[in-house]
Amino acid sequence: KYYPEGGLFDRDNLTHRASEVFLRERISFALGLQQFDLFLSRTMSTLFRQADELPNEKLHLLLNYDPQKAISSIASPNPSVSGVIHMGNKGYNLVSLHENDFRVPPGFIITTEVYRYWEIIESYQPAEINFRNQVERELSVIEKHTGKLFGNPENPLLLSVRSGAPISQPGMMDTFLNVGINEEIAHGIIKITGNAWFAWDCYRRFLQSYGMAFGLNRNDFDDIIGRAKEDRKVLHKIELSDEKMRDTAFKYREFIIGQGIRLEESPVKQLYTIIDKVLKSWNTGKAKAYRKIMKLSDDWGTAVIIQSMVFGNRTKDSGSGVVFTHNPRLSGGLVTLWGDYSLGDQGEDVVSGLVNTLPISETQAEIENRDANSALQNSFPEVYNSIKNHVSELIYEKNWSPQEMEFTFESGNEKDLFFLQTRDMAIRHGKKVLSFMGTPETNARFIGHGIGVSGGAMSGRVVFNLEEIRAYRKSEPETSLILVRGDTVPDDIQEIFESDGLLTARGGSTSHAAIVAHRLQKTCVVGSTNLFCMEKESSCTIGQAHLKTGDWLSIDGREGSIYLGKLEIE
Repeated sequence: KYYPEGGLFDRDNLTHRASEVFLRERISFALGLQQFDLFLSRTMSTLFRQADELPNEKLHLLLNYDPQKAISSIASPNPSVSGVIHMGNKGYNLVSLHENDFRVPPGFIITTEVYRYWEIIESYQPAEINFRNQVERELSVIEKHTGKLFGNPENPLLLSVRSGAPISQPGMMDTFLNVGINEEIAHGIIKITGNAWFAWDCYRRFLQSYGMAFGLNRNDFDDIIGRAKEDRKVLHKIELSDEKMRDTAFKYREFIIGQGIRLEESPVKQLYTIIDKVLKSWNTGKAKAYRKIMKLSDDWGTAVIIQSMVFGNRTKDSGSGVVFTHNPRLSGGLVTLWGDYSLGDQGEDVVSGLVNTLPISETQAEIENRDANSALQNSFPEVYNSIKNHVSELIYEKNWSPQEMEFTFESGNEKDLFFLQTRDMAIRHGKKVLSFMGTPETNARFIGHGIGVSGGAMSGRVVFNLEEIRAYRKSEPETSLILVRGDTVPDDIQEIFESDGLLTARGGSTSHAAIVAHRLQKTCVVGSTNLFCMEKESSCTIGQAHLKTGDWLSIDGREGSIYLGKLEIE
């Protein structure tokens, strides 16, 4: 059987033929070897095909990518990616909160494995199909848990899609809320809730985050809603009528489309567009600047956390906030809730420092000279007590370090309280800080008060933008500079870094700007309600005082006091 037909052969050919026939017979009769041979043949065929289709660098990415590490559920974490390196700080801590019986919105984590190999996933169809299948499988789990359907206007599921690096970078990457909404979905929400203002506010918020991710300026959106408030002669967006909020959302949409940006109406296309935006936001200018300033590596990448939305803007008794588990002004292990919350707002408003906030506890309100009746402890005692009970168990019984937690409550009932994030609290050590001389002249120059965040007494020249900061650094390199803003957003990281002090009209002690200012050891006062800032004109008013670029101002980052002019320091 080894001889070729015709009987003509040479010894080498006969040896080769005999060995091949022998091996194939063994494979065909041996248990499992035939399947193994088939597996190897298919593997080699696939590798050769991939080598033909892909350039070497992409083939290298594909061979190193492990799709089994791409996604992890928050409720049932993937054992292959159980650490902070893959899940990111936010994702890892959400898993920990869930394991400790905190109410966490259902969701899943797209790991840093996907970030590292996103180039091949989005460009090689088999890898993309596999990734999308995993996402859709996890979406179905959220749908089952919530009883809602993504993209279905009859019972719509909306999502939050947030970044989450292994080392926290507050506000430096993109966050999207209310993902999956469009005009049809908004009408569906109105039909279900009977709350048109809520539906159009969600749509408006989504449109703004979408437009800004494509490079549009926050101020342009602020101008649109500002004109809506002027038309209705109201100060706050919550006072806008249902129709006016709808019109505002439509104007946002018109503005985005008018700028040549493709607005995805399909919820599914929205989601994948936004996943791409969040992954690529790792390399935005503000994120790179923050990592350079904080001396963090550019190699970590980000995870993407996708969860069911919970709504702090659902009713006037809904809200969002950030709570410190300990008093940031004092050392010690005693749980003392401290922080900021706001009613009728989603979480991004509070952490971005875009709204005036309310205190968490009575003690905080008294120390910060704020209305104690507005404190969460008094206004929503069930929510406050639930937070305190959960936190106390973590700190006292499970020995967690002090935490900084984001939360949302959809009503005053504790069952409607959800925890959205936690991270280790940046301890503000109780070291001695500078103070102003307690003289009659000092008292006479008092013009306002805010929330003291960090640092002590300082005097400096007023500046409003990066150009002014750099001009003074050249002309007066030894002069301290105080950046004055209506609010600060993460895009202002370079301005905060290059100035010496920060004063804002809005925001609380837990806003991203306040956290960053503290980490950079800047003197910082936020939430000065009698400050009106006109950044475009490089001027501001604080009470009755009018200031422009270069004027002297004094602030106390511990007490929150604001004084006109340059004061003596003890």
